[in-house]
Amino acid sequence: MEECKRNLVDEEAKASLDIWRYVFGFADIAAAKCAIDLKIPEAIENHPSSQPMTLAELSSTVSASPSHLRRIMRFLVHQGIFKEVPIKDGLTTGYTNTPLSRRMMITKRDGKSLAPFVLFETSHEMLAPWLRLSSVVSSPVNGSHPPPFDAVHNKDVWALAEDNPCFSEMINEAMACDTRRVVPRVARACHDLFDGVATVVDVGGGNGEAVGILVKEFPWIKGFNFDLPHVIDVAQVLDGVENVGGDMFDSIPKCDAVFIKWVLHDWGDKDCIKILKNCKEAVPANIGKVFIVESVIRENKKTMIVEERDEKLEHVRLMLDMVMMAHTSTGKERTLKEWDFVLNEAGFARYEVRDIDDVQCVIIAYRS
Repeated sequence: MEECKRNLVDEEAKASLDIWRYVFGFADIAAAKCAIDLKIPEAIENHPSSQPMTLAELSSTVSASPSHLRRIMRFLVHQGIFKEVPIKDGLTTGYTNTPLSRRMMITKRDGKSLAPFVLFETSHEMLAPWLRLSSVVSSPVNGSHPPPFDAVHNKDVWALAEDNPCFSEMINEAMACDTRRVVPRVARACHDLFDGVATVVDVGGGNGEAVGILVKEFPWIKGFNFDLPHVIDVAQVLDGVENVGGDMFDSIPKCDAVFIKWVLHDWGDKDCIKILKNCKEAVPANIGKVFIVESVIRENKKTMIVEERDEKLEHVRLMLDMVMMAHTSTGKERTLKEWDFVLNEAGFARYEVRDIDDVQCVIIAYRS
């Protein structure tokens, strides 16, 4: 009984602190966005002195108010994004980067930075639908409430991107920075599966970043970057890659293997199965395979012993599911059971899952 009372007191004490995360939690995102907008990580990284960068030096470099910048940096230091350390004279302090702040460099294309993703998700277009999340949750299935994104913008995310080139570019840059981070992991985990593959089509490939990485890793492959025409119009021109416009709901170019990353989670089961069927039809019956790079939500959590890193990755996957609810009409993150359903309905003979120690994993679906 006494132990139960102590546990209840501990829970109450924890709750009295945790509630503030939900009152002011947006400050984390806003302050990080501010650092990216001002290119603070770049300023510190490029500081000519070997010493940490003082507030005066930083404010001059990024053209910011010293008093406001001091408060922003105090917050970001507290959050562990930057470090504040003594300078040699011992009289003043200066700022240094951390591995986390370097992942907020908008000018860096090193396979680590997710700065374009942060700017995309903190854009007005993507933030406003979150305030409508409760309306879709309270609406009955096939009810009268439009999805949050549609309710705010009077069109879905894909139609808005087609009408707004700047927004479309933000999407492509956000997806590309994640691609630079993830696709090399996929290549390492699936290296053996690309033997004998002569052609790969990246479905929904955006600016061509993913298939560009694949053809560098596997130089015998001819790559095709397949996306909607307005996306292909501004796609990169890359060696070994042909940009092809089309609609994945109609057909997908013939190839030995299809690569499809973070596309299927944007769609409900009916549309997902349609896309997967077209993927299956695009590859040959004897050797055809489809590489699906997506999250797999864990099941039976209470019965598992979970490492801290795995728990944090799962938290990201669950956040992504909320993103799907706010920003798409029918999209969702799926459990392995849910992936099994859509893959079987699409007619694949078998599949396997390969872990890449990331938010996403690789599901390889085989036609035979």
